[in-house]
Amino acid sequence: ASPAFFFVVLIIMLPARFIGIDGLSALETGQMMTALAAPLLIVPMLAAQLARRFTSGLLSGIGLLLVAVGLLWLALALDSGAIKTALLPMALIGIGIGIGLPWGLMDGMAISVVEKERAGMATGIFNAVRVSADGIAIAIAGTLLATFIQWGLFDALTGVAPDVVTNAANRAALGDLQNAISLLPGQAELLHQQYATAFRNLLFILSAATVLTAVAVFALLGRVRAHDETATRAIRHA
Repeated sequence: ASPAFFFVVLIIMLPARFIGIDGLSALETGQMMTALAAPLLIVPMLAAQLARRFTSGLLSGIGLLLVAVGLLWLALALDSGAIKTALLPMALIGIGIGIGLPWGLMDGMAISVVEKERAGMATGIFNAVRVSADGIAIAIAGTLLATFIQWGLFDALTGVAPDVVTNAANRAALGDLQNAISLLPGQAELLHQQYATAFRNLLFILSAATVLTAVAVFALLGRVRAHDETATRAIRHA
């Protein structure tokens, strides 16, 4: 589920921010997203080669730590206003490289912890969980972003109906800043500020969650190789 929370969420939410909040064109946004996604064309293949010398758990944990650094870097770059400098695409490339390491190894690790005769079942369950995790991750991240914006608006505004603030926060979370401003006339700067703060806090949370996931991967799978029967039995009976 880590790619869902630490990569797929960005694929969905960053374009809305770049276009709706930061005012980038569709072409500029596409270039930014290419920096995030392009490493996945190469890194999973490199990860498969590295897995011959290092355990899949070790490589995946290292990749997740790279993602954590990239998310923190991205949060700081966006918060500093460095939207059109090299810092932002470098952070996105770092995230793409980091997530590419476990991306190319996840199927093998899912199969490695069951008997060979159950490999097909394990693959099916894994793919079902991965697809459902994408939707869950997007819903959770979107809810957190809208909630953070809403809290900031409630703290800053007085005399505004709660349902108006909630609707404005929801529109802003979708990157629809113009409609959010129409609900709160004269508060464009406040909405932009609260969105930026909420997005930064969301990235901080994702970065911390990535570190915790990496620690769990190191602890549980750090010594597991694909089709390592001894390690497989140990994990099954743990």
